[in-house]
Parts: sequence; C-alpha cells; structure tokens
Amino acid sequence: MKYIIVLGDGMADEPIEALGNKTPLAYAATPVMDRLSKKSEIGMVHTIPEGMKPGSDTANLSVLGYDPAVYYSGRSPLEALSIGVPMKETDIALRCNIVTISEEDVPFEEKRILDHSSDEISTEDCAVLLEAVREELEREDYHFYVGTSYRHCLIWNNGKVVELTPPHDVLGQVIGQYLPEDGVLRSMMKRSYEILSRHPLNEERKKKGQNPANCCWFWGAGTKPMLDSFEEKTGKRGMMISAVDLLKGIAVGAGMGVSHVEGANGGLHTNYEGKAGAALKALLEDGYDFAYIHIEAPDEMGHQGSVEKKVQAIEYLDSRVLKPLTERLDEEGVEYRLMVLPDHPTPIRVRTHTGDSVPYMLYDSGRPLEKGWDYTEEEGRKSGNYVPQGHKLIERLFLR
Repeated sequence: MKYIIVLGDGMADEPIEALGNKTPLAYAATPVMDRLSKKSEIGMVHTIPEGMKPGSDTANLSVLGYDPAVYYSGRSPLEALSIGVPMKETDIALRCNIVTISEEDVPFEEKRILDHSSDEISTEDCAVLLEAVREELEREDYHFYVGTSYRHCLIWNNGKVVELTPPHDVLGQVIGQYLPEDGVLRSMMKRSYEILSRHPLNEERKKKGQNPANCCWFWGAGTKPMLDSFEEKTGKRGMMISAVDLLKGIAVGAGMGVSHVEGANGGLHTNYEGKAGAALKALLEDGYDFAYIHIEAPDEMGHQGSVEKKVQAIEYLDSRVLKPLTERLDEEGVEYRLMVLPDHPTPIRVRTHTGDSVPYMLYDSGRPLEKGWDYTEEEGRKSGNYVPQGHKLIERLFLR
C-alpha cells in the first residue's frame, strides 16, 4: 500500500461572481478529481489551531500530523533547515522576501508594497540582488542566505523573536505602519531599497516590463525548530516533493526525504510533471511508503488576485499531477490511498490566507466508495464529515 497527499496550497476560496458564484475549485475543469471524488470520502478539516495565524507553515505542519500548537517555532527557521543554515539555539531566523515597493518620490515610509514576489523572480536573479545587499548590510550578528525565487533568509545572532507583518497580507498598502519596530531591522529594510532600486538588474527588469525586486522585507521570525521523526510517528517512510523551502525544511526537520525537481519554482509554470514523476520514483523505485506533493501555484495566484490564473493552477494540478500519478499507479496495479486538499484558503477577495476550514478528498484504489460527491467546498460542508483538529487528519489516510 502506498500513501499520497497532493496539497494545493491556498486552493480553497469563496464563491466569485465572475465564475457564476462558484469557487475556483468548483469552476475549474478537473476531470480526474471529478472521477475520483465520486468514489471518495469528502469532508472538511480545520488546519489552523485557534489563536494561531493562518499560514502555510502552521497549516502544512498540521496536514503532516504535527500539532502546530506543540511544534511550531516560527516560519523562517523551517526554511533555514531546507537551505542548510547552521542555526544555533540562540539564533533567530527571519524570512527575507525581495519585494516590489513603489518608487514614487516620497519618504520610504510612505511607499506602497506592490508585489510580494517581484513577479516571481528567478532564484538566479535574486541571488545577484541579495549579494549586493549582503556586501553592504551583512555584519557580525546578521547573515543573509539565498533561498528560492524571492524567498530568502536572514539569521540574527543572539536576536529576539519580534512581531513582523507578512508582505502578502498588506499588498497595495502604505508600508510605514508595517515596518519593524526594531531599529536595526527597519534601517536595513530602508537601506536595501536604496541599494536595490538603482541596481542594474532592476533597471533591466523594468525595461522588460517586470516588477523591480527593490526591497528586503523581513518577517516570520522564529527559533530553531525541533520536530519528531515522521517515520517514528507514523511508521511510514516519507518523501517531500516541493519547490518551497518551507516544505523542504519541515521535511528535513522530520527526517523525511526531499526530492529536488528541476524546474520546480513554486509558480504557475512550475514543473508539474516532474513532481508527479518524483513521487512515482519515490514510491515505486526507492521504497518510500508516502509521498507529499506540494503545489504552490494556487496560493501564489490567490495572492496576485488573479481569478483566471488560480483556476488554471487548479486545472494544472489535476491534469499534470493527478492524471499521470494515478494512471501510472493504476497501470502498475499498485494499491494506494490518495488525499487531496488545500492547507488553507487564499481567497481572491482578500489576496491573503484565512483560517477557514478546507475540503479534503480521500480515495482508496482498493476500496472505492460509491458516494457520488463532487470535490468542492460546498460538497465538503454538505458531507457532514468534519475533522476539527487538522493534525489528526493524516490518521484517516493511514487508517484502513
């Protein structure tokens, strides 16, 4: 028996008038999910513990069976694990987004944040920009590390956990009230804008019609994480397939395998087929029991506020991940249990995460049900199946 979770990050949403008052998940053309859902358990799960902020960090920990109230120590420390940052017990890790802020002639505090991902900038370009920042701003107690795309890391030696605002929560807003209260972090952000706004690479980006990656934005502070072994907790040997350092970091901390898929970038045009292939290799060739396939694109399109692209991301998940994955497993005659779900909603209306419950679908190739459900938020609520503690959902996947 093989076990799979396909996680469409931020896939859940609200009904949208432009889609005939359907959600993107209900509107999207998803023939594979439509077929499987008729033979699956459908329900809702609450992945964010009460009192915790909705984010991919807490939500994915929950889906993997780790109670965030027990295991969560901050987002950036999990990402630091992924990129091999040697954290000490006294270190604080912070996410360092390279974002786009407005360039009108006003004081720094009066500028607006336009894009949390700088048009999904490539890792290669962003590494050049981060090096320019590092040359001027790195010092004894502050060290920068390159991550993936716009997502990077700052380690603050002997620092403190400070309250910081995720950039995707305040898109379009004036930044002043969201800047760090800590004077050093605040001045580093301001100085990074002065460095990056005139960088030749950003001048080239603007000529091409791309958003300039012109400012460091710090958030997600936390301490060194301590996760129990996934294999010891579940009895299953697991493989993580994701473009995102956060997910890779969770896997490293949990002792899971991590697959590095060429061309996987966390954007709309990621290597979907490569992710499906990596899962099949792990399950059929490398002796893994469990594969976690994380697709970031629906969340990114939600942050961008693009209805069309969010629908497209969901359709790609169906046609370019689920289709080759299930066809190959069926051809090989392998029995498998497959769960599909988002980690949290990222509604187009608000362009950020919410803590509402999300729909899940659980399919067993050897024991198909005859329920006739569709896999949508509305059908999930109608089913009557509800898991109030998200970290217990994985028990349903492994229970047979």
